[in-house]
Amino acid sequence: MKDRIVFVDYVRMVACFMVMLVHASENFYGADASGLAGNVSMLANEANRFWVAFYDGGVARTAVPLFMIVSAFLLVPVKSGVTMGQFYKKRFMRIMPPFLFFMLLYTFLPLAWGGMTLEQSLHDFRMIPFNFPSMGGHLWFMYPLISLYLIIPVVSPWLEKASAKEERVFLGIFAFSTFTPWIHRFISPEIWGECFWNGFSALWYCSGYLGYLVLAHYVRVHLDWSRNRRLLVGALCFVVGAAFTGWSFWFKGVPGVKIETPMLEWAWEFCTPNVLLATFGVFVMATCIGRTSQSSACQTSDAGAAAKVSGGCCCRCCGKLVTDISKCSFGMYLMHMFYLAPIAKFFVAGNPAEPLLPIWATIPCIAVLTYICCYITTKLLSYIPGSKYFIG
Repeated sequence: MKDRIVFVDYVRMVACFMVMLVHASENFYGADASGLAGNVSMLANEANRFWVAFYDGGVARTAVPLFMIVSAFLLVPVKSGVTMGQFYKKRFMRIMPPFLFFMLLYTFLPLAWGGMTLEQSLHDFRMIPFNFPSMGGHLWFMYPLISLYLIIPVVSPWLEKASAKEERVFLGIFAFSTFTPWIHRFISPEIWGECFWNGFSALWYCSGYLGYLVLAHYVRVHLDWSRNRRLLVGALCFVVGAAFTGWSFWFKGVPGVKIETPMLEWAWEFCTPNVLLATFGVFVMATCIGRTSQSSACQTSDAGAAAKVSGGCCCRCCGKLVTDISKCSFGMYLMHMFYLAPIAKFFVAGNPAEPLLPIWATIPCIAVLTYICCYITTKLLSYIPGSKYFIG
């Protein structure tokens, strides 16, 4: 049996739940007929204002960056002797068939219960080569993941040779670039060379999810903090970042007043300083969880460097349930909106001001039930021959 890195399984398990917690929360500030967050938002009352800010902003906003960091942590640098073509073939054969399968499901399956019109379905089908379907908004994540896979073989040679100081310089530039969304929002929509004929600013190539890729490599190879220091600094970073993220929503969201969703979520983009800080905190704390590794289990040629990350290797096996959920997390992510929508509809019943349970309990209940249903479904489907082509 292939050895696994225990903390990576835990991060995947928790991040997958965070995604569902985020989408469960969206049922409580949408202003359109669907009840989900769209271009315009409105909070029904103070309770919704606080608990959406707490769950969606404070607790779960790091979900997407954590998935990005985990992917980079496992894959960077590319193994010696593996060509770019071999890397692309292996990675894309794993994610593209399930991605395309669920693109089609979200395009046509809602027709079965009247969730969309045939005209909308056919429009979504024609748009598949260009973007995700209207009922599969969560599939946006696949596109930056694809871009991450495309760039990994390109940056791997530099990361293999870069010193800790050189990587810190890049990470400093990346951290500065995370202020860009705020500058766009509050100062100017065009900065540092951006204009209608050039959409790429001076920091374009040092920004975005590439920064999380380099951060993952830096934590794995160069960060030699003790366990106590990682726990202390990680906890502090998470609390500060998460608190600001939650506060930013609470500050802008006034109950009963409609507001454009981008303005309400002004500090919720995944490449903002607060989300970066919270993500770094969670990930650094997670590396303190013991793991098994005889072959480093994560494509590194330096087992000692990998051991530094977790505070040393241990021989205890990761819990079977955690491992199973980690293995199923991709399929769970792909299918979860099929379960979350009807579960949320049952609890919310079209009235976000008065859900079936108090909102502090409703949001996690929706997320937990969705999580359980997705895990069971993905696990059962995994026994079907060839299941990797539709659930990963």
